[in-house]
Amino acid sequence: MRLTCMFSFILLFGAAGLVVFIHLQDPEEIVHQQTPGIKYNMGFQQPKKDCVSSNNWDRRLRKNTADGVATVKQSDSLHLPENVPTKLQSTDRRQSSIMFAMKDQEKGEEINSIRLHKRRRRFIIKKSPILISMNSSILNLPTLKSEDRNNNKWKSLYQIQRERKQIMRETCSKYKSNNRRIITPYHVSRIFVEDKYRVLYCEVPKAGCSNWKRVLMVLNGLASSTKDIQHNTVHYGNYLKRLDGFDHKGIYHRLNTYTKMLFIREPFEKLVSAFRDKFEHPNNYYHPVFGKAIISRYRVNATKEALRTGSGVKFKEFIQYLLDVHRPVGMDIHWDHVNRLCSPCLIDYDFVGKFESMEEDANFFLHLIGAPQNLTFPKFKDRHSNEERTTTKITQQYFAELSPSQRQRSYDFYYMDYLMFNYSKPFEDLY
Repeated sequence: MRLTCMFSFILLFGAAGLVVFIHLQDPEEIVHQQTPGIKYNMGFQQPKKDCVSSNNWDRRLRKNTADGVATVKQSDSLHLPENVPTKLQSTDRRQSSIMFAMKDQEKGEEINSIRLHKRRRRFIIKKSPILISMNSSILNLPTLKSEDRNNNKWKSLYQIQRERKQIMRETCSKYKSNNRRIITPYHVSRIFVEDKYRVLYCEVPKAGCSNWKRVLMVLNGLASSTKDIQHNTVHYGNYLKRLDGFDHKGIYHRLNTYTKMLFIREPFEKLVSAFRDKFEHPNNYYHPVFGKAIISRYRVNATKEALRTGSGVKFKEFIQYLLDVHRPVGMDIHWDHVNRLCSPCLIDYDFVGKFESMEEDANFFLHLIGAPQNLTFPKFKDRHSNEERTTTKITQQYFAELSPSQRQRSYDFYYMDYLMFNYSKPFEDLY
């Protein structure tokens, strides 16, 4: 009799919980724009330090704070009409809003029924954020000097930016929902802030991020030349502010009034560059953390030395790890999708540069924001300067080690990056 009662109680409790969950679920607020590995209404997080991870990689989570989110509408910020106006205008910027997610605090141990009630209440509030409407400011992008307005080079670069933004917007519209877009501190955790010239830069590792940080430091007056800034100063000096370090008002204000830019790179080439940097050179973080796990899982008859040090990971083993849905160790910013690092479908970037045309794009951007004329983008290689840069030819040599199936799955893995940033298929047999 007692067993029957307990079983009946469990069934009723489960049914009631399911009804409450279905009733409260709001797909527009919870599901929209969610990519693998991203959760909404989460607390502030501190990701890996920089392009180069340090040993204190586990200090990602800050102390619990009130969740904060901001919504920003996407716009065509770089617009060049046929008559080449003197000012780039933001044409689609619409009204934005800030959303605040509320969290209840547990008040200590109480009887089971009260604790259950609090747990339900906490879930309800977390899934139903309160909307607070705010007017967005209109972003006036830097103007060209009068002598530059009829310059064919600038007109061409304007048009390139316009086309890149159009492709990015169309891809987002096709594959992502745009009805309600929620930006959490997580989404802006990789964005660096330069307040003097009002620049927001989203860091994409292996796409010139070290030198871009040098440029931001010079713009901010922290150094007189990019050549004076050492590698460790760039990555571990903590001289640059991140956008998620500001309060909700500060994040919202900068997203709507600063010039937002990111630089990207051909996905396979970026992947090979990361592999060469992290696994083909001594590294006291990636070898023990990633190398040991990869060798242990994917290498048959691995030697004790390889299992002990994690050195000598092969590219094929690295790809096995990358494509494994049950990875023995998590993802890393150096080979994660740009779509996840910078959230281009959530944040309306004004400028999209490419590593393949870095010098031209970077110096055009500096010209746009009115940077000092003597400041140009550095050409030097930040790490392993005696080693040849990762090129298309080198990338193809590495991927030749893989089976056609592995190449296809790798392409599928980075498909959104290829599509969003208009990169061609790297191999003819891909579909």
